[in-house]
Amino acid sequence: MQTTKKVLVILADGFEEVEALGPIDVLRRCGAQVTVAGIGAKQIRGAHDVYVGCDALLSEVTDLTYDAIVLPGGMPGAKNLHESNEVSKVVLDTYGRGDFVCAICASPAFVLAPLHILEGKKVTCYPGCEANAPYVAFGTDRAVRDGNIITGKGPGAALEFGLEIAKALYGSEMSQRIHDDMIC
Repeated sequence: MQTTKKVLVILADGFEEVEALGPIDVLRRCGAQVTVAGIGAKQIRGAHDVYVGCDALLSEVTDLTYDAIVLPGGMPGAKNLHESNEVSKVVLDTYGRGDFVCAICASPAFVLAPLHILEGKKVTCYPGCEANAPYVAFGTDRAVRDGNIITGKGPGAALEFGLEIAKALYGSEMSQRIHDDMIC
């Protein structure tokens, strides 16, 4: 019997909407308990002026543990995530426990790389963001897992990124079933 996995998706003003909503949708289809937390507000404006309601403020959930955290990219969303001490704390705590740290688009380069958790890992990010972390060897994969780090390339890879997280949390069979159900 599968246990319910707990996932935290952190939104900052200017996040890339599809990079948040795609993985949220995929993971909820798997049965994950997904909590969406906003930095500083419960209504967060996306990069394309789509407002998303959050379940909690990030400050209300930083002491809880999750099986995975998800950091959408987008600009200035990734920069806003990077500037949050709460985000850094959650990322380092999650990584240190061996749970999954998942970031897509600009967030691997802007949020994870400065925390020095990507060195020696196979990772990807949005083209051009590599310059923010020249000491990390970013690849060209659309979505990739290396240990407890999962990264995605950009908006067009949001479902693949979500499915890679689903695979890590629930196994290949569940991820494939969701893939097939969504006609990916």
